[in-house]
Amino acid sequence: MKICVIGAGSSGIAACKVLHENGLDFVCYEKGSGIGGNWRYNNDNGMSAAYKSLHINTSKYIMAYSDFPMPDDYPDYPNHEQILAYFEDYVDHFGFRSKIQFKTSVLDVRPHPEGGYQVTTDRGSLRFDAVLVCNGHHWSKRFPEFPGNFTGKTLHAHDYRTFHGFEDLRVLIVGIGNSATDLAVELTRVARSVTISTRSRAYIIPKYILGVPTDQFALPFLFKLPLPVQRFFSRVALTLAVGRQKNYGVPEPDRPLLTEHPTISQDLLFYAGHGKIAFKPNIQRLDGLRVFFEDGSSEEYDALIYCTGYNIVFPFFDEKLLSVKNNDIRLYKRVVHPDFPNLFFIGLVQPLGAVMPLAERQSEWAAAHLMGKLMLPSRNTMLKSIEKDRQALEKRYNASPRHTIQVDFWPYKWDLEKELRRAGYMYGGLKKGQRSSQPA
Repeated sequence: MKICVIGAGSSGIAACKVLHENGLDFVCYEKGSGIGGNWRYNNDNGMSAAYKSLHINTSKYIMAYSDFPMPDDYPDYPNHEQILAYFEDYVDHFGFRSKIQFKTSVLDVRPHPEGGYQVTTDRGSLRFDAVLVCNGHHWSKRFPEFPGNFTGKTLHAHDYRTFHGFEDLRVLIVGIGNSATDLAVELTRVARSVTISTRSRAYIIPKYILGVPTDQFALPFLFKLPLPVQRFFSRVALTLAVGRQKNYGVPEPDRPLLTEHPTISQDLLFYAGHGKIAFKPNIQRLDGLRVFFEDGSSEEYDALIYCTGYNIVFPFFDEKLLSVKNNDIRLYKRVVHPDFPNLFFIGLVQPLGAVMPLAERQSEWAAAHLMGKLMLPSRNTMLKSIEKDRQALEKRYNASPRHTIQVDFWPYKWDLEKELRRAGYMYGGLKKGQRSSQPA
């Protein structure tokens, strides 16, 4: 069996490591000249959204791969340079760098008449028995459509690198996700004013609760409790940590906690409470430098930054074969398409937690199937499971392209591990502080 891995970002290298340790024959195609994907600042593959001041927003304890903890001297929330160094060490420790073909763009993937997939790159074409898609989902910029035109400085968060060029400008940021709040806080250092325009609002979760990283404070057993109980404990913890965000001038959602993907920021409430960040509702229309809002107010701004998310895109698939509309892609266990055998999607999830450990489990789940240890159910059964997941998602979260691939970190991880145990597959995982002794 010969396997193709597309992309050498955080999910791609997890897939490579799993295939390598199981003795499976594979090649990984990476468009850029190095690993790291989104975490390589100014990545020459053109797909990284990392800005100079970027730090992770899940702690190093949750983000680390199961058998390769981050160094003890790393802070709780490392920056992008430290994360990239960690990924480089991971690849070299497990010894599969030679399996990655850099500066190679995948142009086309399609089923082969005799089985498997024909993969065409800018260097040639090969047939593979299986394909693991790890091309990421934070690179194809999504923009809202507002009537009119804005004549000031305009960019998407994907293109933001530093605050230089925003000195003394009146900045309007559209969106209230993690990037929006990070940029808003950073720009208070140099901009004349910073305003966030938000259509749906969001709950702001601090990085620390009672001095402990929030994802360490929220112990795994809590996620085994009913959602209303989880919500109650989350609200109590938030109240103890920061109180009500509306007291800082930050609008609260009119939906219950845990019905949307939260925004992680330790500093937003502080700067909002000090009048450094203002808030406006959704934009109604644009007219030169003036922006009109849905509450009837209007203001003039010099710069407009869209922190409005990304489209899920697979440029190497013919749209007639596989296309994604409104970021809605329906996969069994969030990994495999019921109509395409041995085609796996790794890291295509939006967790309440980190993607990396989930990509690792997904890769092990795919490897167990490829080695014949784990059998997939019938297409009908997979479709029923996909529909059940979709209904549960729609019941819990508001309808938005942001929530189509949402998962709860611990329950999803446990579900994959349960299947791996049933298949007799020894998935990764070491005690805290240990690293795998597998030689490079």
